[in-house]
Amino acid sequence: MEKPRWWLFLLPGIVVLDLVCLCKAIESPQYAVVHAESDFEVRLYVNSTWMSAPVNELSFEKATLFGFHRLFQYIQGANLNSSRIAMTAPVVTSIVPGAGPFRSSAYIVRFYLPVKFQADPPVPLDELHLKPYTWNSRCVAVRKFSGYAKDENVAREAKRLSVSLSMSPWVNVTSTESNCSYSIAQYDSPFQFIHRTNEVWADITAPGANGCQSGVIASY
Repeated sequence: MEKPRWWLFLLPGIVVLDLVCLCKAIESPQYAVVHAESDFEVRLYVNSTWMSAPVNELSFEKATLFGFHRLFQYIQGANLNSSRIAMTAPVVTSIVPGAGPFRSSAYIVRFYLPVKFQADPPVPLDELHLKPYTWNSRCVAVRKFSGYAKDENVAREAKRLSVSLSMSPWVNVTSTESNCSYSIAQYDSPFQFIHRTNEVWADITAPGANGCQSGVIASY
């Protein structure tokens, strides 16, 4: 039987991601931790602007690869200003609710824009099919996990976050306003084999009259 050759498909993306991640990203979306448990935390993220790449694909891994390839072209100058944009972290793949093995066949891969471009993002070339996305301040439940984010583990990690929330003061607080069931944030180059950091993100509606609030803002 012929050996699987999935690595041939992934190789171009691995090379691209490795090149842009060799330098440690210095900008990330800002947040404050407002609640912490042993296996998850709740963050309040501030308003931010991202560039997003919609992808129709059954596989989470393929969707991330295809979406990031378009975003990489954009930050390398495929925009009306021919602007080069510094790499940031994380790259976020949001799973849009629907049919398919992950209850979805649609994804949105997002790139956080550096502060320099937050107010006025360079306009992407039409053929990239990208669009800016304003991420309004919100509460997000976050669960960290190590290794690689792959088709066989992202839904499992999202389920674990859901179970943790169900046994906490944040039970029944998943936001109904979000267009995505959950998101996977990836922080590392594919060639970083150990000490990898990924996160499951789920938008939530904060309990209490004051909602999800904190006076301290931090960066990842």
